[in-house]
Amino acid sequence: MSGVGAVWRLAAAGWVLARHDALVPREFTPLLPAPLRGPAALVRLLSGPQARQGRPGERLARAFEQLGPAAIKLGQLLSTRADIFGEEVATDLAHLKDQLAPFDHALAVAEVERSLGKPLASLYAEFGPVVGAASLAQAHAATLLDGRKVAVKVLRPGVERRVARDIAAMELAAALADRLGGATARRLEPRAFVAAVTRSMALELDLRLEAAAASEMGEIMARDEFMSAPAVIWDGVAKRVLTLEWAPGTPLSSPDALTLPGLDRPLLATHVIRAFLAQALDHGLFHADLHEGNLFVEAPVRLMAVDFGIVGRIGRNERRFLAEILWGFIRRDYRRIAEVHFEAGYVPRTQNVDDFAQALRAVGEPIFGRRARDVSMGRLLGQLFEITGLFDMHLRPELVLLQKTMVTVEGVARRIDPDSDIWEAAKPVVERWIRRELAPPARLQRLAERGVRLLERVADRIEEEPVAAAPPPGPAPWTAIGFAIGLAAGALVLALMRR
Repeated sequence: MSGVGAVWRLAAAGWVLARHDALVPREFTPLLPAPLRGPAALVRLLSGPQARQGRPGERLARAFEQLGPAAIKLGQLLSTRADIFGEEVATDLAHLKDQLAPFDHALAVAEVERSLGKPLASLYAEFGPVVGAASLAQAHAATLLDGRKVAVKVLRPGVERRVARDIAAMELAAALADRLGGATARRLEPRAFVAAVTRSMALELDLRLEAAAASEMGEIMARDEFMSAPAVIWDGVAKRVLTLEWAPGTPLSSPDALTLPGLDRPLLATHVIRAFLAQALDHGLFHADLHEGNLFVEAPVRLMAVDFGIVGRIGRNERRFLAEILWGFIRRDYRRIAEVHFEAGYVPRTQNVDDFAQALRAVGEPIFGRRARDVSMGRLLGQLFEITGLFDMHLRPELVLLQKTMVTVEGVARRIDPDSDIWEAAKPVVERWIRRELAPPARLQRLAERGVRLLERVADRIEEEPVAAAPPPGPAPWTAIGFAIGLAAGALVLALMRR
């Protein structure tokens, strides 16, 4: 998209925000410098009385829904930044939905046949009506030739072009915010934020990647059985078409879901928490959109997840940091939590670890010994985000999806069972990871693996160097190997001494 096109699209987005009184909300007028209050009042004249109804976050969410898929995705990620926008705005943005009117059935049939390269009747005995329509795609109920019921997801016509235009405008807005927004905007890392949105949208626009994610997540989920995934019908997969087995049960978003006969609500809430943590900690891969609409339930505790367009990945180090932070809260070891934040680079080295531990204690202590229904998670997160601001913590793009999903999963568990204790639910999964990964045998194995990689790099280096003359006699190669082994052994001793 050209620069002129991006400017035009950004201006159009500004118009929509102004129409919803979300560009310069009236509630924020007292915070503006005096010279800007007059222009802000003029901007608000563009909005109508109906658009001005509701809280600022509600109006912003409605504007994002009107702007389309990229804005919706941006709003969902912004909902994790209560430290920047406040708890109320973040909560309102967290409820963003992308439910739209479906496109024509005939267009969907034509797209399926074009994408799969064969007539519809060669794969489906029946291709039924739309069962759900979102901003990027819609889903149809269908039946395979062998009688199995399936769901067929089809991308909207022209959605790729619209997303590309939206992303170009967002990148321009991020650049302006980074340059003109001051320290608060820079702590949000607007360019990195938009890059995370862009990456997520690119993956969602290729349904072959979603099929692969569904297949991989299904294998992971089967290992713990807290949650499951529908099987992929690979003959019905293309870039713009995805076919999955039909998810049995009742959508958790249905009013009747939690009144199913025989449903074990406390255990179901526990399974939601443990499923997410097992995915993230044990495998570094997690379903990153686990809201009620993407979860189907059957009594007593069966859960199936759908819609794998957004999955998150975290590396081994991030998994260790997450596990140690959670374990620290479970054990109320605030000093260790603070140390992990510094080791991970989440808090700048210029800050004081003891001060940060003290601040964490102020957040963590009030939640222990109280029922979950008596703990305001919004207030708790608000306090935690305030602390991140005090200690100059910046947004970590690799953790945006993790943080967003943790908030969503906790909310789902609380709605299933208001008395759900997320710490007790998390404890077995986190403890299992700690015992497996941080015990001396595991450390020894990782040290051995590092030693092997070191030797392989040394060998590769030797092979790459040109041979100028015959090497001198003597034990030089064995000296290098012995040095590497000795280095590894010394590191092992130091590691065990630190325990």
